[in-house]
Amino acid sequence: MTKVIVNSGACGFTVTITAVKAKDKKVLIILDTACEMVKKLQTDIASVDRMVTLAGFADNPVYRSAAKHLKHVACPVPSAILKAIETEAGMNVPKDVRIEFVREK
Repeated sequence: MTKVIVNSGACGFTVTITAVKAKDKKVLIILDTACEMVKKLQTDIASVDRMVTLAGFADNPVYRSAAKHLKHVACPVPSAILKAIETEAGMNVPKDVRIEFVREK
């Protein structure tokens, strides 16, 4: 099981993503959040093939679902979902990602 916590930023929502290996090279995705838009992703991507991490943006089921349900295109959750999938599938190592704003005076 791989668990990723996303603090999404200005919206104030936190999303806990749990990825669990399943049969037939599938990965089960569980999204725990108060964000109604992210909750809707769950219906489309509850179970995905692990190779989804290699699909392009336009053909990727995670990004297609995000395009359908999320109003904010800069939401970091879809990328975090894919990071969780690739880690759970053994295709990458668990390494933190960070976006940092530099404020200059």
